[in-house]
Amino acid sequence: MSRAAAATILFVALAVAGCGGDTEERSGQGIGQGAQGDGGGGLTIGLPTAQTSFANLDVVVAQEQGFFKEQGIDVEVQNFGSGLKSVQAVVAGGVEIGGASIEPVAAAVAQDQELKVIGAYADRLTVNVTVPKSIAGVEDLRGKPVGIQDVGAFREIMVRYLLDRNGMKPDDVDYRPVAASGYTGALLAGQIEAAVLQQEQYFGILAEDPSYHAIADLYKLQPGYFYGTYFAKSDWLENHPDEAKAFVTAITQAHRFMYENKAETVAIAADTVGFDRKAVGEAYDVLLGKNQVFPVDGGLDRKRIDYTLGQLGELGAVSGEAPDYSEL
Repeated sequence: MSRAAAATILFVALAVAGCGGDTEERSGQGIGQGAQGDGGGGLTIGLPTAQTSFANLDVVVAQEQGFFKEQGIDVEVQNFGSGLKSVQAVVAGGVEIGGASIEPVAAAVAQDQELKVIGAYADRLTVNVTVPKSIAGVEDLRGKPVGIQDVGAFREIMVRYLLDRNGMKPDDVDYRPVAASGYTGALLAGQIEAAVLQQEQYFGILAEDPSYHAIADLYKLQPGYFYGTYFAKSDWLENHPDEAKAFVTAITQAHRFMYENKAETVAIAADTVGFDRKAVGEAYDVLLGKNQVFPVDGGLDRKRIDYTLGQLGELGAVSGEAPDYSEL
C-alpha cells in the first residue's frame, strides 16, 4: 500500500515515547483535534543542519500550511550544524523537540541521557556519496579528503559504514569538517573528494558539473535503515503530552500534504533549501515519488529501528552497548 494513502488510519506512536496513556487512533478526517485551545503553547524545534534540507521540510510545510496553528501550538525553528548539536541542545534544555538522525540520539541514550523518540521526519535514508569523476569507487578514497560534520553525526556514520563495507576504516581517509550547507561548494572547489549529499545537493552539483557522480546510494545499500527522528527529554514529555501529540499530528499532516501536492511542495522547498526548482523537483521525484521516505500511517517502525540499532552496534557508533527499542 502507498505510504501516501491519506485515508489509512494513523496510529500516533507516542506510547513508544513514554508519554503515558494508550496509543491514540486518528483518522485523516479527525486529525485536526489536537492540542487546540488552552492546551497549546510555544515550542522550539531544533533541526540538524544550518540550512533546512528537503529531509526536514515537513516542519516548514507544517508552518506555512497552518498545521501547527491548527493543532494549537506555536513553533519556532532553530538550525544547528549537525544532529549531534541538536541532541546537545535538547539535553541542555535549549529546545523542547529536536530533529536528528538516529545515531546521535542512540549514542546519548546509551550514555544515560533521558531522551525519547516521538516521531520521524524521513524514516528512510535520503542521501548518496558523491565524488568527482577522478574517483571511480570507494577504494579510490584512500588518503583523500572526505567531508563530514562531526564524528558520530549522521554523515560520518554513513561514511564509516561505506568504508567498512569495502574493508576500509576511517583512518584510511582524511576527514575534513564541512558545514552542511558547504558540501557542494567544497566538492566543486576540490577541497574534499567525497561527501554525503542530500538529494537536492546532489542534483544541484550535477547542474554545475555533470561529471560528478554517486558511488553509493545509501538507501539502496541500507533499505531497512531508520534515518530521521524527532525526540525530546523524558521529563518534558511527561509534562507536555498534548504538545508532543500536537507536534507529531501536524508533522503527519505535512507529510500527507507533501505527497498530495507536488507543485506546492517543490515551491516551498525551493524557497527553503537554497537550490532551484529543477534540482528540488528531481529531489522530490526520488524522495517522495520513488522511495517514499516520509512516513504517513506507519508510526515508528520497530523492525526498522531494531535493524538500525544493530547496525550502530556493529559499527561501534555508540559508546558501550547500543540501546534497544524500548529505551528509545
